[in-house]
Amino acid sequence: MDGKITQVPAYAWRVRLDHVFPEKLNQMLKPKLHQIWSFVPLLFRYIWYCVTMWWNGRRVVMNFYAPLTSNQWSGVPLGGIGGGTICRSFRGEFCRYQMRPGFYDYNVVHANQFIVTVQNSEGTVVYQQVLSPLSGAPGGKLSAWKWGFPGDQAKYTALYPRAWTEYNISEQNLRLTCRQISPVIPHNYKDSCVPGGVFVWSVENLGSEVKSISITCTLKNGVGSKQDAQGSCHSEPMDVNRDGVQVAGVQIHQLVDNMDCTYCLSALVKEDVAVSRIVAFDPNGDGSGVWNSLAKNGQLTSQTSDKVVGREVACAVCAYVEVPPGNMKTLEFALVWDMPRIHFHLNTKEHYRYYTKYFGKDGEAGPVISHFSLANFSRWEEEISAWQRPILEDLKLPEWYKSAIFNEVYYVADGGTVWLLMDDVESLSSTDPRREFGRFAYLEGHEYRMYNTYDVHFYASFTLSQLWPQLQACLQFDFRDTVLREETEQRVHLFDGKIANRKDINAIPHDLGDPSEEPFVLINAYNIHDVSEWRDLNLKFVLQCYRDYVLSRNVQYLRDMWTQVLAVMSKAETWDTDGDGVIENAGAADQTYDAWIMTGTSAYCGSLWLASLCCVTKMAAILDCPEVAEKYSTLLTKAKASFHKKLWNGQYYNFDSAQRPHSTSVMADQLCGLWYLHACSITDEVFPQANVKSALETIYRLNVKGFRDGKMGAVNGMLPEGTIDDFAIQSEEVWTGVTYGLASLMIFEGMVEEGFHTASGIYETVYNRIGLGFETPEALHHSNSYRSIGYMRPLSIWAIQMAWQRRQQASGE
Repeated sequence: MDGKITQVPAYAWRVRLDHVFPEKLNQMLKPKLHQIWSFVPLLFRYIWYCVTMWWNGRRVVMNFYAPLTSNQWSGVPLGGIGGGTICRSFRGEFCRYQMRPGFYDYNVVHANQFIVTVQNSEGTVVYQQVLSPLSGAPGGKLSAWKWGFPGDQAKYTALYPRAWTEYNISEQNLRLTCRQISPVIPHNYKDSCVPGGVFVWSVENLGSEVKSISITCTLKNGVGSKQDAQGSCHSEPMDVNRDGVQVAGVQIHQLVDNMDCTYCLSALVKEDVAVSRIVAFDPNGDGSGVWNSLAKNGQLTSQTSDKVVGREVACAVCAYVEVPPGNMKTLEFALVWDMPRIHFHLNTKEHYRYYTKYFGKDGEAGPVISHFSLANFSRWEEEISAWQRPILEDLKLPEWYKSAIFNEVYYVADGGTVWLLMDDVESLSSTDPRREFGRFAYLEGHEYRMYNTYDVHFYASFTLSQLWPQLQACLQFDFRDTVLREETEQRVHLFDGKIANRKDINAIPHDLGDPSEEPFVLINAYNIHDVSEWRDLNLKFVLQCYRDYVLSRNVQYLRDMWTQVLAVMSKAETWDTDGDGVIENAGAADQTYDAWIMTGTSAYCGSLWLASLCCVTKMAAILDCPEVAEKYSTLLTKAKASFHKKLWNGQYYNFDSAQRPHSTSVMADQLCGLWYLHACSITDEVFPQANVKSALETIYRLNVKGFRDGKMGAVNGMLPEGTIDDFAIQSEEVWTGVTYGLASLMIFEGMVEEGFHTASGIYETVYNRIGLGFETPEALHHSNSYRSIGYMRPLSIWAIQMAWQRRQQASGE
């Protein structure tokens, strides 16, 4: 393999292992008095809802009483798409487990470590160290181990889906580099679903004598919770030798939330590499068996080759190699898991994960996946490098962006993601992508537990549509199939107490369900507002349909969506209450800004409506429906005139037409519809060019540069006199994904420098100031707080790449 592919990248996110972030924020938002009054009825209804959920043994969808505060430790998560992930912090802890579908366990498992052992030319162990800066495990556990690797002698580099940790052991003239690789590869659907990844250790001997080096990986069952000790588990040896690739390791069989799960830890056996193992040791003991075995001769002495059963168990796998002076050798480990059959909380249906299509459904696939990973990781890296290289080598792109554009992709795998086989394939049409690619779903956020939240996915979908377009298509078909469904279950909506159907016909749902219920069956888990009357959801379906067609040029896809497109547009037309051609908001927070009330014609929903009319007209022409094309073309002409008359104030589009004090707010997202028209390669002047230029310049001057010195992205709302719009909690927030989308629009419109500067504020704040990389929040607040860590919307950053590429293509570069 080309050495450039494996070396530490020049452009990435990097810190030392003893790094401390300059700011420590939390989620303790302090609403202003005038913001609280409208929430008082909601508060009482929410309390009753929480009590009811507790009584029924379930979790609330969004827990506003006990929001998470980041430990500022996240790093690149391990694992492919849809099979679960394990987050490994920049310091080396295995610290966040997403094994249970849709749920996270934030726990450091101290028994999961790497240990280095060094022998001199005479075979004497001269150095042995846990490669972690932690001072030790709590409660005196693993006390025989030497902890506390000096953090200032190691540095971490992240460029998802890979990470590098470099350890300098100067007293032994050694340099160790651990390369963590997950098979998250655009347009590669087989490898990308592999549940696990590979650690490649490069061992450099900088001294003048031969050194014998062993790297030992230890692994415990479970996810670090109390449940780890509540069920039986057992470990056993694992050996695979096929096609010239020999793998040796250990399997740990267990139950995770009453689902069979097997962890497989293994190493690659090579001509110059010896692999040894201890099948089981007590992770709650002092660890002396492992430590002393290594200290004796640099390898593990297996205590038994039989299956070992216990309530908690850990194993160890060691790879040993001699390294001549001035040479480098590599040691390869795989950590994979096999959890083929899953269920959600109500346990009414069993699902098979997508990876079982290639590796088997019987729960015996762990050794096969381990072998596959160690046989193919070099190819993974070549494909990852081929994807990333054009961006990394583009000298015109900012350095920070080259880190952000890839590292934000983490959420595709680590978003509570499930990728499932369809169990009723024969009922699907021959053109339905779910026949081949299954069903894909990810959460709105780590704390907002709803699958495929559509108003947010509208922003995030730029990543899927460009990198895994078949998954985007599968998601779209899932939503298409809900349009004509009516869910007549009556429920009380928490914001206003309104009793309404769970879902109305001809309405795009807010989400496809909560993993604590039965997703895909019980849709619209969100219960704060009646989302069937939200003004943006139907329009966002239309816009995504056409954008995805533009990217694929698949006319059949438009045909498959056409009936539902007309249905949702028909319902949307009923929201034009005064007959002027443009829809009105109902004096409610009836769109993705669900705590920010819009009344009458609004810039946000109005711009989405204009864009949708334009796109439906284009679709109708492609599908040879001239009457439909004529209808919506005429309506678009009428709507444009009304929109501009009601909202244009000479500098920008007013927030809404209600003529209230906050109606003149400068909304950062006021041209969201235009953003999608650019994504759809539509050049029709739906929004006058002079207006667009003036509005974007105003947003940049007030919402970006006029907020926190232009170093924190774009605040959602700013009053024209230059003060933050505090009408609502959300109006004074910065939404990370909206800022990336705004930056993309600026670049589409030729404001390249302004666009990258706008987006850079998010990256610098999240990754370098507050330590929330790999758990990017939905919102930042000007008063040193944030909201909803680990969120879907920042995946909109790939819209920036689309805008950049389109401009490069237009200029012939």
